[in-house]
Amino acid sequence: MITFLLVGLIVHVVFFISIFDIYFTSPLVHGMTPQSIPLKAPASRLVLVVADGLRADSLFSLLPNGSSRSPYIRSVIENTGSWGVSHTRVPTESRPGHVALIAGFYEDVSAVAKGWKENPVEFDSVFNESRRTWCWGSPDILPMFAKGASGDHVYTHTYPAQEEDFASTDASRLDRWVFDQVKSFFQSVKSNSSLGASLLEDKNIFFLHLLGIDTNGHAHRPMSKEYKENIGLVDSGVADLVSTVEEFFGYDGKTVYVFTSDHGMTNWGSHGAGHPSETLTPLVVWGAGVQKAQRVNEVQPYADGYLQDWQLEHVRRVDVNQGVLPLLYLNNSEEFKAESMYTNAIQILEQFKTKMSQKKETTLSFLFTPYQFLTESKQVEITNKARILIQLQKYEDISLCQTLITRSLEGLVYYHKYDRFFLGCSVVMGFIGWTSYVVLVILKTHSGLSRPPDVVQKIPSRKLLTLCLCVALLIILFLLVQRSPLTYYIYCLLPVPVWYCVLKESGTLTDLVQSAHSLPLWKCLRYFVLVAFGIELLVVSFFHRSVLTIGLAALALWPFCSGLFSKAKWRSLSWFLGCLCLAAFPLMPVVGREPNVDVVMCAGLLILLTSFCYLWSSRHKTPLHTSDRPQFVMLHVAVCAYVPSLTHSSLLQKQGLPLMNQIISWSTLASSIVIPLLSSTRIFHRLLSILLSLTSTYFLLSTGSEAVFPPVLSWLMFAWINIEQEALLAQGVAGRQEVSSIDFAANIDISRIRQLKLDDIRRSYFFVFFIITAFFGTGNIASINSFDPASVYCFLTVFNPFIMGALMMWKVIIPFIIVMCTFETIQVSTQLSSRSLFLIVLVISDLMALHFFFMVQDYGSWLDIGTSISHYVIVMSMTIFLMLLSVLTHVLTSKRIILWRRTKIHFP
Repeated sequence: MITFLLVGLIVHVVFFISIFDIYFTSPLVHGMTPQSIPLKAPASRLVLVVADGLRADSLFSLLPNGSSRSPYIRSVIENTGSWGVSHTRVPTESRPGHVALIAGFYEDVSAVAKGWKENPVEFDSVFNESRRTWCWGSPDILPMFAKGASGDHVYTHTYPAQEEDFASTDASRLDRWVFDQVKSFFQSVKSNSSLGASLLEDKNIFFLHLLGIDTNGHAHRPMSKEYKENIGLVDSGVADLVSTVEEFFGYDGKTVYVFTSDHGMTNWGSHGAGHPSETLTPLVVWGAGVQKAQRVNEVQPYADGYLQDWQLEHVRRVDVNQGVLPLLYLNNSEEFKAESMYTNAIQILEQFKTKMSQKKETTLSFLFTPYQFLTESKQVEITNKARILIQLQKYEDISLCQTLITRSLEGLVYYHKYDRFFLGCSVVMGFIGWTSYVVLVILKTHSGLSRPPDVVQKIPSRKLLTLCLCVALLIILFLLVQRSPLTYYIYCLLPVPVWYCVLKESGTLTDLVQSAHSLPLWKCLRYFVLVAFGIELLVVSFFHRSVLTIGLAALALWPFCSGLFSKAKWRSLSWFLGCLCLAAFPLMPVVGREPNVDVVMCAGLLILLTSFCYLWSSRHKTPLHTSDRPQFVMLHVAVCAYVPSLTHSSLLQKQGLPLMNQIISWSTLASSIVIPLLSSTRIFHRLLSILLSLTSTYFLLSTGSEAVFPPVLSWLMFAWINIEQEALLAQGVAGRQEVSSIDFAANIDISRIRQLKLDDIRRSYFFVFFIITAFFGTGNIASINSFDPASVYCFLTVFNPFIMGALMMWKVIIPFIIVMCTFETIQVSTQLSSRSLFLIVLVISDLMALHFFFMVQDYGSWLDIGTSISHYVIVMSMTIFLMLLSVLTHVLTSKRIILWRRTKIHFP
């Protein structure tokens, strides 16, 4: 079993990693010839101000009295600059937003597998191309671009990371610190002649990253007084900044100012997904070379309805996609615009040439298929014609440059995906082979099929081995000639040993066919059809959580359709009600829920009431061991259910996170795995201890209705354990055995381990269904991308993405453990080896993963692409994770730590 798990783990890790080589590779190329515009730039310096987390409507909307909370920015819009809405792309997070703003491209998907603060790939940025760049702001953002810059010309000034505290009484002090530092910087220049000379040179950038609005939005929500007052502070800070800069440079008219945001924020204080409040950010540009405000009389072509609300319909609005600056913002000659367009086209064409050259060098000449819409002759034709048009001063006909840009970008995508089909076929072959092998192992070792001794394998093992070695050798030679990366060898060679094992066990399939006459074919067909339909239902549930409600409603009817209701009415009713109650959760919103800590306390009371009822009803059947003290654990649950209320109240009063609450939270988290190991290994006693310990941590990480999910899920899991006993009795597999009398730690009697039955396929499917429900019951992809930071406020309020992410991941895992412990219990109580059921679960999970592998798409919006990839990653992670979690579950249920033993004293 251990060997099989290790092999299976390696195979699934390879399948998991393959998605990063197929879809998560960086499209960026290096080694191109730099391009520049031959004309003088209108500006000598850039002042870039990014108000982190600022929504467009929050900046542009007027107060009820008709005044603006940002009067300076408003005056720029109406008089001296150009404005619009900058449309961001998912994920609406700080790093992708700043990469788009400063480097000019949307962060590629390879960044998903990299760190949060560092550059995921090497890329060029406007900071790197500047003569010097001075930055002030967050320690999470500034170092990323300083590290990627060549030479030593990007200077960063950051405040301590501890200042990013969501429980702070005044997060706007972060922005005030930035403005004060900038003012002090320009004052210090007066006594530093060398620094002053540096500032007077061209190509200098001043970058101000303002985090106060984002921090106040997370802590108090964007509709709060703190968030809105912070906008006013930023507006006055920008006004003072412009005055300081202009005074220092003598009002020379060579400074350009850009004010924008990296992303917005939802009403509930989160960002990361694609809601308009997250993707619509303000963009205001003014200064040297920028078009001034233009009055318009006709209706502007924006159907979002914001102009009238903002009362800015009289000023021309120019929207952009984040990372792209349109020509409408420029106030310069037509020649300058044409040269800019031409240079941009040549830059992208150079990337295309480099990419094509790289792919051509690593592909056999007779297999290489060039991009037909941009051959070398077409490149020369378009570039020469565009150059001649500029020389003839026919600037209005320069649309050829846009054509060249479009085709070059399409060609880059073509060569970036060149090996995708080949790699995909290799992974699919491995997938199908592995799944087939697992099915054959199940049939051979757990189905009771017996092979006659005179059956001879159709393919001799020696010839089969020789054939596989020859295939492997040909694959290696092919990859060597193409100078393929090392990972390509793994993906292409893995199917060879897998299919060798499949063909070697082909005799088992022959046995099945020969035994078909003795099998209940109609019953088998019915089971397989139902399971296939169930797998499709689970796949659809990844896109529509409400499908889980339909599935739970269908599962609720199982005892009535199978005849179990007549044999166990109360247990069937408990199952029915548990399914219906759990079915309500997938219908609840996953994001945007207002915190309601009273619900957390109600959930605590519910779990305590359920535990008390169980202990009272089982006091005669399964009396507690003298060392068990469930009342202390129950008291601890009550405390943990009340701590979020105390924390929420303290933060509302701006008194910070109480130290005692923090101590309770971290000690609860640390002890949540140890406490169950101190209890009795009797099934229900141990399960109750696990439930109470884990839900204590879950309550500390909850802010509202999701706290009720573990108690309801546990209710259904207890009902499942009990009703499976009745199902086992109905099959005539074994006599009735009281579940409560079973001990997890007892030695398993091998003689009682039975062979697989068709009903075990149903048990395995139920397990997979409940695992998916545990994951999506209170969330989905959007909720993961935009989780509410308030969930971790009992543990910490200082911004730390890694610790916060780990805490949220543990919150996701807790329902998994509850389902896993239930499945472990069913394996024990139904007298079935853990390997048998787990193999069926593996097949179901792999079929889902293969389904999602075919559904991965590389077109459409970033959200569509990211979601499709995320689904595959989730299913593959679940398969690998369940292998590891099964070990943890076995320890949680069967092991016990005895801190003291009662010794007997013998008297003479």
